[in-house]
Amino acid sequence: MITSKITSKAQTTIPQPVRAALHLAEGDHLEYRIEGGSVILFKHEAEKPVDNPFATFEEWNSEADRRAYGKL
Repeated sequence: MITSKITSKAQTTIPQPVRAALHLAEGDHLEYRIEGGSVILFKHEAEKPVDNPFATFEEWNSEADRRAYGKL
């Protein structure tokens, strides 16, 4: 069994065997899934960005803009 301690600031170090098993590196994000009385830890796999030109310009991100310019 692998354990770690929680600090007074509710922080913990992820033990090296866990980091290795999840292939974690600096800057990676984690997911926590609560199931009953247990928590399952996952490496968060970033979603690939969608090629959406409207997402860049919030002021052009309306349904009317998508209808008018969506097929360009």
